[in-house]
Amino acid sequence: MLAIDFEASCLPRHGRSFPIEVGLAGADGARSWIIRPHPDWAGWGWTAEAEALHGLSRARIERDGLPAHVVLDQLVEAVGGQRVVADSLIDPYWLETLAAAAGRAAPFAIDHVATLLDERQVDEAQISAAVRIADQRCPTRHRAGSDALWLACVMAQLWPDLAAAPPVRMPLMSCY
Repeated sequence: MLAIDFEASCLPRHGRSFPIEVGLAGADGARSWIIRPHPDWAGWGWTAEAEALHGLSRARIERDGLPAHVVLDQLVEAVGGQRVVADSLIDPYWLETLAAAAGRAAPFAIDHVATLLDERQVDEAQISAAVRIADQRCPTRHRAGSDALWLACVMAQLWPDLAAAPPVRMPLMSCY
């Protein structure tokens, strides 16, 4: 099971938003990709509020970002058929937006972590304890890789049996 997180140009309440970074994390680490804005996204929303939160400027994503199809191909390879979980209900929208820019349908589903919490019947005390540990181990937030790693840490605390799955090959960052 892997955790995924997207950073975006703005929140939907500010206009049409597009993904600017995606992070994927498992028990062994995380990887992230900066996404170059696709021509189809011209004129879509960009806010100073979002930029201040994630710290990625428009100039940086245009300069350092990879094309949508490259990011999607590498993301699919890293997922490798594993279950993907997010803590935001809007992450599937950003995956669909990325995939559409690459000329494809979304290549996998993203489950919300609440689904797992319900499946495993986790109580509030367990969640609070897992969040405290993740906050200590992953204090840097609002970048896709570190946010995905934070969620992977929460999941590892709640479901060590799932975290013991074979590792994915992406240990580019770690807060364990």
